[in-house]
Amino acid sequence: MSKVEDFLSKKDEQEIIEAIRTAELNTSGEIRVHIEKTSQTDAFNRALEVFHYLKMDNTKEQNGVLIYVAVEDRTFVIYGDKGINDVVPNGFWDSTKDIMQSHFKLGNFKQGLVEGVLKAGKELEKHFPWQQKDNNELSDEISKG
Repeated sequence: MSKVEDFLSKKDEQEIIEAIRTAELNTSGEIRVHIEKTSQTDAFNRALEVFHYLKMDNTKEQNGVLIYVAVEDRTFVIYGDKGINDVVPNGFWDSTKDIMQSHFKLGNFKQGLVEGVLKAGKELEKHFPWQQKDNNELSDEISKG
């Protein structure tokens, strides 16, 4: 098994997917989690590539959020599209990353991802509340590279 497969159990993955569904319930925003073995480049640049590859830059309100994890590199990036970045308070992504990192340092990867997803969802809900015409534009499944 690769490190990506060892990173989360199937049960952990299902709990993260459920957190994504919960986080997106009251917002038009979209959240994705992508996990891969290594970024093989700067993690931020790789997160941006994955963001485009997953077509997260095609959301109607530019309110997609990607949580990118490179397992072997022991790094992660939270990348928000222009719409959400323009409205979150200063330091929001750093405080979200700090919460996640505190769990990651203890080996609680699932809990870190769940809390990051839910915190992003609450912020998306404030600025992009769900409206009747909204559709789930992107898959809630965890993508892997």
